[in-house]
Amino acid sequence: GGPFGITGPANDALQQIPAPAFWIMTAAIAAAELYRAQKGWVEPKFRIGSNTLWTLRDNYYPGDLGFDPLGLKPTENFAFQRMQTKELSNGRLAMLGWAGMCAQELVNHRTIAETWDFYQSYYNF
Repeated sequence: GGPFGITGPANDALQQIPAPAFWIMTAAIAAAELYRAQKGWVEPKFRIGSNTLWTLRDNYYPGDLGFDPLGLKPTENFAFQRMQTKELSNGRLAMLGWAGMCAQELVNHRTIAETWDFYQSYYNF
């Protein structure tokens, strides 16, 4: 098996994670989302007519959290927007590919490697 003894299709992996590892993963995701929310959004004022709920900060550009340890972020605004569009397009394409792999695992309940081996032996290539 894989780490933590996880076996089988990826669709079944989350249920096999031990509870401590699951809670560490959940805490890490929550920390990342809280950081993003604090960096990008104005703290809401819970008063009638305040209209601060869902308000972005003036100095925040969606998707730019200031994390660029390798210095790959373009300095010009147009170049940054172009790079961001490329990242979104590639991300969407990756999500479609992942959805196809998940659908395949749901249909035949085999891993991607097991499916590949099956078709390789079936079609003799």
